Amino acid sequence: MSVSMPTVSDLLEIADYSGLALTHEDAASFRGLMAGSIASYQRLDQLPEVKLAAGAPRDAGYRPTEAENPYNGWYWKTDIRETTKGLLADKSIAIKDNICVAGVPLMNGSALLEGFIPDVDATLVTRILAAGGTIAGKAACEDLCFSGASHTNATGPIRNPHKPTHSAGGSSGGSAVVVAAGDVTMAVGGDQGGSIRTPASWCGVYGLKPTWGLVPTTGAMPISYSMDHIGPMCATVEDTARLLSVIAGHDGWDSRTIGAFTQDYMKALGGSIRGLKIAVLKEAFEHEESDSGVNEVVRAAVYALRGQGAEVAEVSIPQHLDGPHIWNGIILEGAAEMMIRGNGFGSNIQGFYPTDFISFMGNGFKNRINEVSETVKMVLLLGEYMHRSTHGTYHAKAQNLRGGLRAAYDAVLMDYDLIVMPTLPFTATEIPPADCSREIYVTKALNMQANTCPFDVSGHPALTLPVGMQDGLPVGMMLVGRHFDEATLLRVAHVFEHSEDWTRR
Repeated sequence: MSVSMPTVSDLLEIADYSGLALTHEDAASFRGLMAGSIASYQRLDQLPEVKLAAGAPRDAGYRPTEAENPYNGWYWKTDIRETTKGLLADKSIAIKDNICVAGVPLMNGSALLEGFIPDVDATLVTRILAAGGTIAGKAACEDLCFSGASHTNATGPIRNPHKPTHSAGGSSGGSAVVVAAGDVTMAVGGDQGGSIRTPASWCGVYGLKPTWGLVPTTGAMPISYSMDHIGPMCATVEDTARLLSVIAGHDGWDSRTIGAFTQDYMKALGGSIRGLKIAVLKEAFEHEESDSGVNEVVRAAVYALRGQGAEVAEVSIPQHLDGPHIWNGIILEGAAEMMIRGNGFGSNIQGFYPTDFISFMGNGFKNRINEVSETVKMVLLLGEYMHRSTHGTYHAKAQNLRGGLRAAYDAVLMDYDLIVMPTLPFTATEIPPADCSREIYVTKALNMQANTCPFDVSGHPALTLPVGMQDGLPVGMMLVGRHFDEATLLRVAHVFEHSEDWTRR
């Protein structure tokens, strides 16, 4: 990179775009005033860049064939390990393809990033390798992660192993698929509106969105700073606890983790839930799109928890129904600002910025913007419209409202140990045909998150566990707990996983 002085014509063009009235003389005057600042940029060019560690030398891996990848769950296959000792020894882990693994291609499901190869390892990748884990590859995901279904990935739809004509869920669909298909028992996903829990629920695996700020996102492409979560997606509760134990905790690069409070997640396994108080959230069963069959499966699972000694009662939190509206107010403008206008990482946040990534992304927007999915186009257009027409006031108001939503859940969690509900109102939907209308394409991508997205707003930990099947497709139940109390969720899920009702299913 190098920076040169702007020309007078450059400044007049910028002024015209911004509605700023400048004469030629004005522009020339401002150009002169910029010389000192441009000198600073030129000095920055000369300073060595501080980067994350790149880890041990490794083979770059390969793009799997269709025969190796029947559900399109993998973007890239690798075999990266640094040690054979640690909590993840003998464990193979898939990494969602919005997370940097040095020397391994990262596409984030988008044509904009095709061909990009990061030169750093994300913090959680470093932690996994140090704990003896093997990075088995990059799990495919949705275009810039902006879809709750699995048909927007630039390399083709990600298919549900239980019924390949149906969606795997998104945006961490590949992470769920490679676990559900038995390729690995552990994967890492990301969640800004339900993107861990949606595919985990639809594919019948465990998916934990941790408390906001528990797991560092350093080296992962964000969507919106105040919504980003990264967490485990696994075949068993024990694997979920094991992976969380490794990736959770404060990271000096990620200011969100300053207050991270970790627990002994492995110790939580095997404990009794006798006397535990569980609140069943009434509103979560009553969406217009709620499937009665899904509701019945989840209520039967709650009954099984009561059979294990838990105390169960129904509660009402009317604010839950406003959660998606608050989420929309934050995520749309937040994503447009950070993900699109900010070339993937935004600005004005203390943290690590992968400059090569940002530059590649900027060129992608310049040269391949028309190749992005219809969901990304909608976010770009609507987010920019709201920014220009309302000057960001609705985004600001939605941010202010999140405290009230969090308080509503906290009020119930003062009297109860956790809240339960269907993870999603319905089971996996069919993948729309390639020639479907834009209306169907976008609706199918964003119509399932009424129960998941409110907890990205509130930041509470939320764990989905498989509790049954309906018409050959998995049903998930979501457990929501107090901030930084993932251990209770894991304890309850472990009891259910090993209960007679589950093992006979």
